[in-house]
Amino acid sequence: MSNSIDTNTIAKIDSEQLPIPTHKLHGWTHFAGLYAGEHVAATEFVIGATFVALGATTTDILVGLLIGNILAILSWTLITTPIAIQTRLSLYTYLHKIAGDSMSDLYNAANVLIFTVISAAMITVSCTAVRLLFNIPAQLQWYPTDSLFVLVVLGVGMIVVLVAMYGFNAVAEFSGLCGPWLIVMFISGALALFPALANAVIGQTQLESFSDFITIGDRSIWTGVNSAGEPGIGLIEVIGFAWAANTITHFGLIDMALLRYAKKTVYGLCTSAGMLFGHYIAWIAAGIMGAGTAVLLQSTIVELDPGDVAYRALGLSGYVIVIVAGWTTANANLYRAGLAAQAIFHRHSRRQVTFAVGVATVVIACFPFVYKQILPLLTYAGLLVVPVGGIVFAEHFVFPRIGLTRYWVKYRGLRRSTPAIASWAAGLVFGFGLNYLQVMSFFYLFLPTWLFTIVLYSFMASRFGASERYPDEEAAEVERNLDIKEFQSQQALSEGDPIHDDSLMSKGLHGIAWMALSVTLILALIVMFASGDMVSYQRNVSVFYTWSFLCTILYFATSYWALQRTKKLNKAHP
Repeated sequence: MSNSIDTNTIAKIDSEQLPIPTHKLHGWTHFAGLYAGEHVAATEFVIGATFVALGATTTDILVGLLIGNILAILSWTLITTPIAIQTRLSLYTYLHKIAGDSMSDLYNAANVLIFTVISAAMITVSCTAVRLLFNIPAQLQWYPTDSLFVLVVLGVGMIVVLVAMYGFNAVAEFSGLCGPWLIVMFISGALALFPALANAVIGQTQLESFSDFITIGDRSIWTGVNSAGEPGIGLIEVIGFAWAANTITHFGLIDMALLRYAKKTVYGLCTSAGMLFGHYIAWIAAGIMGAGTAVLLQSTIVELDPGDVAYRALGLSGYVIVIVAGWTTANANLYRAGLAAQAIFHRHSRRQVTFAVGVATVVIACFPFVYKQILPLLTYAGLLVVPVGGIVFAEHFVFPRIGLTRYWVKYRGLRRSTPAIASWAAGLVFGFGLNYLQVMSFFYLFLPTWLFTIVLYSFMASRFGASERYPDEEAAEVERNLDIKEFQSQQALSEGDPIHDDSLMSKGLHGIAWMALSVTLILALIVMFASGDMVSYQRNVSVFYTWSFLCTILYFATSYWALQRTKKLNKAHP
């Protein structure tokens, strides 16, 4: 090893501050599963119903969501993944490297706000299922109208907070099991409700052609008329939201934390497992379930919450899907909020800070307007962090091409980057200013905001020191990275590879789990395609409700058992 940094010095550096070593990289299946699990969540119930309430047409949904989600996949693949792979750093580490402590603190504060609101929304969604157990009426106002609902939120919310504080690893492992089940349940719920919806609209339970589906969609689901009885959003808005829904993670670059583990840039395409299955299919299925429930209950979709919809579509499994999807999503985001807050209040432990943030989250969760406004909230949250993504994109890709020096702030030993802070502030004023002036659809505001920030930051950085050369510092940086790689190579030899459980018992458990999912989907298909009239439909859907719930229990029991066997095996052979 060279003399620049010794082994002990590197070993003392927090692993999060170092590039991800080669031996810890993952293949494409890891990311396909990761994105499928993360992007099939409780929000899908809300967003799917929101498109119905906003008055999109069936064609707008089928075409617009497909185009928008493909654009999102390409954004991850062409913007986020290359930076993540070339640096092997998380956004937080990279940002600290190019913008200093002050910018990092401001960005962490923004993340606390974003993840707290998302966590609160997910807690409220979980409580819409729990409220059915206590016969609490649906909360249709922006504020709580039943004190018992507040107590339910406080109870469920504090469980989420405690798990985020003490047991997040177990929840993260459990969440990984939920992805395949959530996809199957969203599809199955739509299949189980569609014959009843078809009977109410066209007088028959079975479709004779695809045009029947379009007719049912236009008349009862995506009617082109919003909840106020006025013309709804169009194709451009649908495309925009599907693209903008995850700007926090792709244009905003937060998913550098995940994709830095990818072996190849092309693995960014694995986000399609989340976008096409999680968003495209799940949003359409949620719209069908919401509209179907509204027709059957002779209500409107704005008078229903996720608990109503899921229970009507899936029976007892509906309770499980809303609680699990909301709970796991809330825990992950509250954990992120706690980490971001702890980075600011570093004198306090993560548990203390997470508890404080969690209390605020639970209070916010008492107000149903948070989850009902999740669509615009996600868009505005993306607009809040997109300028930061523009700053990082400029530093990484633009600077080398226009003769500026990457990492100039670090080379100058600055604790604060005036160009970065000023560009972020100006980007926010620019983006929200465009929204105030209604220059364009707010779903697309992230694009001009991102470009504006790139140009402004590049110009300001060139005036503050990025145009200078730092040969000694650059040479030291290269040498430091070589030392880290050599250290990590030695570390890989001592750690060894993880052990895969190929035992017959574990294979059998996985086989039973997948069989449970297959049975659930087959029963839903029988409801959809073998219900010639409402009598046979009621018989088939009753069988589906019973057996899908039993299959749900069987799936989670066998999957979790197999997971624990693998963990135990790796602990026994470190």
